[in-house]
Amino acid sequence: MPSHAPRIAIVGAAGRMGRNLVSAVQQDDGASLAGGSVSTGSSLVGADLGELAGIGRLGVTATDDLAAIADDFDVLIDFTSPATTLANLAFCADHGKAIVIGTTGLDEAQLAELDGYRERVAMVFAPNMSVGVNLTLNLLATAARALGDEGYDIEVIEAHHRHKVDAPSGTALKMGEVMADALARPLKAYGVFERVGQCGPRSEKEIGFATVRAGDIVGEHTVMFATEGERIEITHKASSRMTFAKGAVRAARWLAARDTGRYDMQDVLGLKD
Repeated sequence: MPSHAPRIAIVGAAGRMGRNLVSAVQQDDGASLAGGSVSTGSSLVGADLGELAGIGRLGVTATDDLAAIADDFDVLIDFTSPATTLANLAFCADHGKAIVIGTTGLDEAQLAELDGYRERVAMVFAPNMSVGVNLTLNLLATAARALGDEGYDIEVIEAHHRHKVDAPSGTALKMGEVMADALARPLKAYGVFERVGQCGPRSEKEIGFATVRAGDIVGEHTVMFATEGERIEITHKASSRMTFAKGAVRAARWLAARDTGRYDMQDVLGLKD
């Protein structure tokens, strides 16, 4: 991988998250913007990425063909859809590029396909690139170990904007996985994702999920540990997509020094034991 500041390309550069990523790269002294892609045949091909992001002309233009800029970038950042992400992951493996993936909603088969590239490409794959969320994950593991087997019910409540297509959010699922691992309770067995009609009382060990989709909510997650006479809530609220974009650029800088392997934001932030 390069010894210089990594040259970053953005997938979906014209979208809301893509525009934030362009701005985040420009604000980071340790990285440079090398390119960005838009949909095949888009009228935005050739547009200046800085003008698309509302930060002024940068002299870097949008393309609909990553192969055309393959020699220009070191790390690709992708917050798109599962199918697009897997295609771009294959491209990076074939061209010796690193990739930061913030895409959510991958099913088990797609996750297995992604994991199959760990020996061929350096990747950071995380459902949430926020530094605050990743610190929250550590707090949740600690709280679960202290409370989860002591009569405290665990519920995860998440809220996002009306355009989000997957539910529960990848971050909510990651929170559930972290707590399930801390309690040695497989989330597949103890996660409850729907309660409708006469569903009966909750079991002592289940981890419940509730989803809200409304308006322009960027992202809110609350985990509730509740027992008779006491309730503890751990909450993270994002008010801007820039928090995710800055985390992704930080991940790209960190990843540029790695050759291959699958990592997450806990690795990037040095939070793993």
